[in-house]
Amino acid sequence: MKNVINIMDLSVDEIEQLIHCADDIIDNPVKYQDACRHKILATLFFEPSTRTRLSFESAMLSLGGNVLGFSEASSSSASKGESVADTISVVSGYADIIAMRHPKEGAPLVASMHSAVPIINAGDGGHYHPTQTLTDLLTIHHEKGHFDNLTIGLCGDLKFGRTVHSLIGAMSRYPGVKFVLISPEELKLPSFVKQEYIKPRGIEYRQSTSLEDVIGDLDILYMTRVQKERFFNEEDYLRLKDSYILTEDKMKLARNDMCILHPLPRVNEISVAIDSDPRACYFRQAHYGRYVRMALIMKLLGVKV
Repeated sequence: MKNVINIMDLSVDEIEQLIHCADDIIDNPVKYQDACRHKILATLFFEPSTRTRLSFESAMLSLGGNVLGFSEASSSSASKGESVADTISVVSGYADIIAMRHPKEGAPLVASMHSAVPIINAGDGGHYHPTQTLTDLLTIHHEKGHFDNLTIGLCGDLKFGRTVHSLIGAMSRYPGVKFVLISPEELKLPSFVKQEYIKPRGIEYRQSTSLEDVIGDLDILYMTRVQKERFFNEEDYLRLKDSYILTEDKMKLARNDMCILHPLPRVNEISVAIDSDPRACYFRQAHYGRYVRMALIMKLLGVKV
């Protein structure tokens, strides 16, 4: 049994296989409509979610399977004080695979130690979000056709942004990749991410507090929101929430083939005027999440079509 807690749990070859499978699902959806018939996915979301939870559920239903679960901790026995370990010990007897989101870093890893079925981390606090990264990679694959020799700008909340941490880990394994880290001082990329992924591989990176100064150098701009739920006080959040807003004027400085990615939800960090720009990939990106999660569910359940 394999769990996916961190994107690095998957090898480069396994990621390429998942992308190939997702492409085939996009091209031949009928071929996969009964692939997981009589299988059950449990979605255990101790933290609110729209895209991740619904795309997991859509993925399993599109494979002919069934779904059960909860969408917030208050509607589970966690509200009565039940531990993650006990919840998982029970639910893994009801389902064939579990997708779990939790506000505490490391909770899905604890869950994997008590589960009789595969666990997929659907986001744990400010730590990791591997299936969002698979979604990001499928988007890059469709938009750029390759992963090597890309300059990737990551903008906004790099401190608490689990999607940023996971994407850096995944992309650090491809040759010629460069990172441009754009954030206010208070939301800089944590040193553990640099020490784990960037520095050991000698990857070129630079830090900037100005989006305008670097946007013209980027192949990919990965925008993130400043996450209110990660702050200890509202004063700090209000001071930083509008640090970076992508506007039409800033887009005039960007390359014609630059791709804008965003894990969503968007608050106001990308102007709605950008939505009609052909370089805006974030809604296509959200749709790709369904297909790559279908591929991952099949892989972890050992289903072949």
